[in-house]
Amino acid sequence: MNVTTSQAPEMQKLLTDAHLAYPNVGDVVKCVVIAVGRNEVRCDIGGLAIGLIRGPELDKNMDLRLGDEVEATVIELENEFAELELSLKGAGRKRSWDKIKELFTAGTVVSIKIIDANKGGLITRVENVPAFLPVSQLSPNHYPRVAGGEKQKILEKLKQLVGTPLDVKILDVNEGEEKIVVSEKAVWETKQESVLAKYKIGDHVEGAVTAVTDFGAFVRFDEALEGLVHISEIAWQRIDHPRDVLKVGDTVRAEIINIEGSKIFLSMKKLVEDPWKNVAAKYKVGQFVKGRVLKINPFGLFVELDPDIHGLAHISELSNRPVKDVNEVARVGDEFDFRIINIDAENHRLGLSLRKPKEETKA
Repeated sequence: MNVTTSQAPEMQKLLTDAHLAYPNVGDVVKCVVIAVGRNEVRCDIGGLAIGLIRGPELDKNMDLRLGDEVEATVIELENEFAELELSLKGAGRKRSWDKIKELFTAGTVVSIKIIDANKGGLITRVENVPAFLPVSQLSPNHYPRVAGGEKQKILEKLKQLVGTPLDVKILDVNEGEEKIVVSEKAVWETKQESVLAKYKIGDHVEGAVTAVTDFGAFVRFDEALEGLVHISEIAWQRIDHPRDVLKVGDTVRAEIINIEGSKIFLSMKKLVEDPWKNVAAKYKVGQFVKGRVLKINPFGLFVELDPDIHGLAHISELSNRPVKDVNEVARVGDEFDFRIINIDAENHRLGLSLRKPKEETKA
């Protein structure tokens, strides 16, 4: 190859730079993984050389894959394959843990990718070191809401996240135990705080139901915020399960009744007038009313007097004779003429009886 006079200085500079960049034994080099074998890894060192990491020089806690960038220590300039011999157990490994500690101390948001799942959470990597993301540290968007908390169904939902990129913060670092715990929830909470600042207790919001569980329903409003409507705050009437009233996708209005950190608690019934305020105008103690049995429990009957007011007929009030099994007296849907024996409007309680008054019994 002919080199002109004008090109010579540039060529000399390139050769000099390349020569200066070539590593020596003990140097820590950055390289990119280009091949992963059973007990060895090859990587490219900036186009200057190929490095080989094998056997005891591998780090069992580093799950290396094609394209990963790692730092390794040069332990030999030329092995039997005319390649650099590298180690992950020297300064390179220390730098990885130093970087992890730095990210942890600074509370830096780290982008990771989920590589596996188990019943307790998700497996990922930070600086090529395995890390764990517990189920409890997932954001509401990814938290597996499963009725009854069935572990197998939770695992199925977690496995759907394998391959998903997430933003997390490091919660705990223990180099001695080689343990890293990360949290997506911590990132979500930080984002929520800025949006949540414009809301206060008593504010009214409107949003869509995102999940229905045994204990209530989650409602998303203002794009990033999500609140819980507990089963007791859905309606003034007693309901057996939130799904009897709500389904995913329903648009609802609610009032913010409490804010604890990033947790928001909502009430739907607060936006509806309490029907028990006027119960004294409709019902009196001693009055006979027609009621329909809504539910049967071992201790009595839950009875609907009207769509808003429900009462309880205790097992002791179902007959003048002792009752051993409530199911012998009534079935769901049966209608009876009940006598009102007490009214507690403040606590939303109304007692009913099927027992005949003493004077009627004597007659």
